[in-house]
Amino acid sequence: MLEKHVRAIYEIVRRQNEWRRNTINLIASENVVSNTVRKLSGSDFAHRYAEGHPGERYYQGTEYIDKIESDLRNDFKTLFRSAHADVRPVSGTNANEAVFSSFIKPGDIVMVNSTPGGGHISHHLTGSVGKITKNVIDFPLSKDGFHIDLQKSRELIHVCRPRVLVFGKSLFLFPEPVKELADICAEYKILIIYDAAHVLGLIAGGRFQDPLGEGSFIVTGSTHKTYFGTQRGVILSNMGSTEWQKVDRGAFPGSSSNHHLDTLVGLAVATQEMITFGKEYSAQVIANAKALGRSMKKVGFEVLAEEFGFTESHQIAVNMRKHGGGKMAANLLKENDIILNMNILPYEPLRNVTNPDGVRIGVQEMTRVGMKEDEMDHVAHLIKECIVHGQEVRSEANSLRGEFPSVNYSFDELLADLSSPNDY
Repeated sequence: MLEKHVRAIYEIVRRQNEWRRNTINLIASENVVSNTVRKLSGSDFAHRYAEGHPGERYYQGTEYIDKIESDLRNDFKTLFRSAHADVRPVSGTNANEAVFSSFIKPGDIVMVNSTPGGGHISHHLTGSVGKITKNVIDFPLSKDGFHIDLQKSRELIHVCRPRVLVFGKSLFLFPEPVKELADICAEYKILIIYDAAHVLGLIAGGRFQDPLGEGSFIVTGSTHKTYFGTQRGVILSNMGSTEWQKVDRGAFPGSSSNHHLDTLVGLAVATQEMITFGKEYSAQVIANAKALGRSMKKVGFEVLAEEFGFTESHQIAVNMRKHGGGKMAANLLKENDIILNMNILPYEPLRNVTNPDGVRIGVQEMTRVGMKEDEMDHVAHLIKECIVHGQEVRSEANSLRGEFPSVNYSFDELLADLSSPNDY
């Protein structure tokens, strides 16, 4: 009987792999890892612990992971021109937990992007910030809803004197005004924390903004959205060593113990891929996002932020209200093997979060498998046929996806001769 259950689990995994290989995935928070990274998954490191820092562990037997972790940390410091890098967080939210718990105190005022304005749940009262302080206020937004209103923000900062500004979003189309608000933050000794979860790969490729160079005190991020994987987190900063010790304690033992060594190995390879291919990849991601915005507009959809070129990131936002709303659109597309997610838009009340008008579309995964501007136009027409005309487009979506079987911007071709080192 138990054997039957195990076989059923195997079958579910097989079906998932087969299904998602044939879908057009436009979820803005996902990406694919290279075959080289996948070959390294499930190694002996999946069984091991390594608390602390390389060379200073609380366990013996960590010599090999010490080398990988030390090199990875140095690669991150080089790639992001940062004095410090902590690669131990196992997710972006875990990285936020480590930072927020280190630099926000009970009662502190924290200014964040609201949920309708694109802010991440970990920045809000119900997330990580709210565990520490209830004094959370929102950045005022400009009329378009996708930019922070600088004048109103300065006025609010002058009156409220927040301890921390948290930049970064989940619906993240344009760079944040770090440079523009750095002076008033310096004047009032306000810390700028920049959550780069969605745009870390674009920053690494030099195509979005440079939050550390523009005045951020600290940067957190996820390593699997526009970055090349695996699913982990990172903390970066140019702060002094004394302040960095707070981050160190926040990461361990504050928010983690062992830090999932198996995926750390994959991240080391993915970071080499990002160093090599990041500029080319991030440029194509942004080009594809803009092209998809133009094509979606051309076929009749209300693509937001048109006056700003739709986007400067991997995402676009589309109002589906006249097509039944974001939830209906996302569900219908999913049945046709086009995967994206509903998303609340800046003008909507918070109560709409479970049934919003909008959808959020990300192109980073389809860019990594090799799609370019022409394919973005094809995708827009498929979405139109499905949503507007009620046509079945699954087979055409599967056919388009099938034209791109490989993961690009990787060492897969050069290292095709390498088998997995994990076979016993």
